[in-house]
Amino acid sequence: MKIKTLLSPLNVDELYFTKKTTVVIDVLRASTTIVTALNNGAKEIIPVGSIEFAMKVSGDTFSGKTILAGERNSRKIDGFSLGNSPFEYTKEKIEGKSIILFTTNGSKSVVKAKYSSKLIISSFLNSKSVSDYISDISYLVILCSGNNGLFSYEDSVCAGDLIYDLFKRNKNIDLDDASKTCLFLYEKHSENLEKMLQETEHGKDLIQEGFSEDLSFAAKKNSVGIIPIYSSGAIKISK
Repeated sequence: MKIKTLLSPLNVDELYFTKKTTVVIDVLRASTTIVTALNNGAKEIIPVGSIEFAMKVSGDTFSGKTILAGERNSRKIDGFSLGNSPFEYTKEKIEGKSIILFTTNGSKSVVKAKYSSKLIISSFLNSKSVSDYISDISYLVILCSGNNGLFSYEDSVCAGDLIYDLFKRNKNIDLDDASKTCLFLYEKHSENLEKMLQETEHGKDLIQEGFSEDLSFAAKKNSVGIIPIYSSGAIKISK
């Protein structure tokens, strides 16, 4: 297996992902929230790249069966039903519903990689399950969603988590320089992921905004056993 890690979605264009298997990561908080929502019974997550497109899509759907969700600068967008905290996505609120999701980084990254032959969403919550799912492929791209186009420490550590588990199975994995760096960062922080999240730039911002519990939740490694797959415009649980 060869692994290439992209530390920002700005480094490549959409067509780069054609015929590739891609894993998208946005620990704080989109991929964590997507995994949680699907695990709690959401029918599907429809990621969008802009607020305007989210409004358009919601206007074309059946009322009552679709939820408009997302954030801008960590806060729920005015007029949206849900924000981007995983605690908002309870079974009572979202079971059986389609969720149209816009976030500052994560949903845009999924849309950016939409031409992948297989597109998977990963977080600390489901990293082991994703590793099991992709262990036999020959070439993997890991896309870190970053922070407003810049490097994201927590996404890189999460990429390292996935790489670490794959490397345990196969010592002959070929890692590019970014993947080697992510692996190093994960090994440095693997014993206390929550502390790592609290010390990141984005983590500090979320704590200041009152979302400290989201960091504790996002650090619950391998607590969920699902594989979210993007296909035909929506993310659903792989069967």
